[in-house]
Amino acid sequence: MSAVHAVADLVLTNGRIYTVDPARSSAEALAVRNGRIIAVGSEADVRPHIGPETQVVDLGGRLAMPGIVDIHTHMMMGGQAELFELRFGNTLRREAILDQVRAAAETTPEGKWIIGAQWGSDLLALFNSEESLALLDAASLGRPVMLRDDTYHNRWVNTAALRLAGITADTPDPDQGSFGRDPSSGRLTGIMIEAAAGLIERTIVASGHYTEDMDRAAVAHSIATLNQHGVTAFLDAAAMQPVLAALKGLDDRGLLTAWASGAMPVTEPSFLFGVAGEELFALRDTFRSRHVRPDFTKIFLDGVPGARTAAFHEPYTPDAVFGCCFRGTTLATVPELVRWIGRCEELGLSVKIHCAGDAAVTMALDALDVVRSFNGSTRLTHHIAHASYIRDADIPRFRELGMGADLSPFIWFPTAFLEGHKQTMGVERATRFWPNRDLLDAGALMAGGSDWPVIPNPNPWTGIEGLVTRQNPHGDFPGESLWPEQALDIATVLEIFTINSARMMGLGDVVGSLEIGKSADIIVLDQDVLTCPAGPIGKTRVLQTWFEGRLVHGAEGLA
Repeated sequence: MSAVHAVADLVLTNGRIYTVDPARSSAEALAVRNGRIIAVGSEADVRPHIGPETQVVDLGGRLAMPGIVDIHTHMMMGGQAELFELRFGNTLRREAILDQVRAAAETTPEGKWIIGAQWGSDLLALFNSEESLALLDAASLGRPVMLRDDTYHNRWVNTAALRLAGITADTPDPDQGSFGRDPSSGRLTGIMIEAAAGLIERTIVASGHYTEDMDRAAVAHSIATLNQHGVTAFLDAAAMQPVLAALKGLDDRGLLTAWASGAMPVTEPSFLFGVAGEELFALRDTFRSRHVRPDFTKIFLDGVPGARTAAFHEPYTPDAVFGCCFRGTTLATVPELVRWIGRCEELGLSVKIHCAGDAAVTMALDALDVVRSFNGSTRLTHHIAHASYIRDADIPRFRELGMGADLSPFIWFPTAFLEGHKQTMGVERATRFWPNRDLLDAGALMAGGSDWPVIPNPNPWTGIEGLVTRQNPHGDFPGESLWPEQALDIATVLEIFTINSARMMGLGDVVGSLEIGKSADIIVLDQDVLTCPAGPIGKTRVLQTWFEGRLVHGAEGLA
């Protein structure tokens, strides 16, 4: 406890406080002053800090713990999806999706876009046909339509959207992308793969569909949503200028109720627009504030397995387009990656590298190995985003090279997403997905991220349950487990989502555990996730979220 009995602004008492501090893992009470923790321990330890003006909250025996740190999210896209777009689950089949489009078209003014998500990756082959495009055209009632898939890398659009984007049968495939064509006729189907999706997104932006007011509302909504689920720190994994500006604006007005970091893309992604790379890096300090730290960059090294755009060591299953020996491709070479990592280290920026296939993971580790041979050790922590398909030989290299494993999104269990992988990779390879136990045993630093809105709901508790059970927490695919040998215990998973993510975000000395001197970012739960059966973990509700000792979600009293 604190040596000086300073009077606290806030005291939480009569609780089961899980501190995630190895020196004192549990406590009964804690005290907060000026947003920082000044005492943690027994009731007797904390009582001297209570003064006449101290707010005292009786936890009633409930579990309190550090706020969740989401290491991979997309704040503007998440808010826009919830506020302004058509949302449906990736288990919906074609007719149900068309019904939703038709209903939206009936209330959408003529000429306005219908934007929605997210269809399952396992529907890609079905949608890639003239028949499906005709059905989408009929359902849309002439309105332009763009529907994102469950990876957010690919799109399905109707003929009106193709026309507005100026895409015809004679339009060549863009670099690092392709237009879907019916395997029988060769005609366009409205499927947009990787960079092709960006042509549609650019058309929507150019139409004036999005406004600055929408951007601000989207980010504010996202912050509130994360707070509701107990998240008090996050890293935006593709932070373009509008995202950073919105976060800085919220913080300047005292409305940012989470610690925020941004990973600035080294090149312009297909789904976001604006300055990137050196031009964006040069602006980063204009967005820096008390709670906003634009200290990361983002490199997209490959695509996604369901569209055969992720890079693998072994070939995909044969198909009519790619043949029998296609392994996918990377979006950069090892020398290019070495130059980018070296440049980012020179600027004091950590790098997050999107790697969906095991060959991309190998390339990222190889590039970092080269950089280490030149630069030596660094205080920066670079991340491999997703860390999902990894060769056995590469797993120990994470610790050896100090590369963090960003475990996102929340699909460590059977999903429609995984069914799409089975189609392109075969069942055996597809289900060797997320070797989390192997990474833990190898001593890798692992952190937890949602990849919202790729995952429709950023609720961390479903992801936490999935890491423990390797079964679908939503009731889909009952009885099935995904590589159950890779399951983790709940205490380890809570560390992944708190102190480990804080360290990977460069905030380990500020958040991630409840220790004296750290930010008073505390959540109060409706059940003890450390002792409850694994199955109900995903049903956990956050009753209160405190950020720097301020209540930002929930009621003052705990009935």
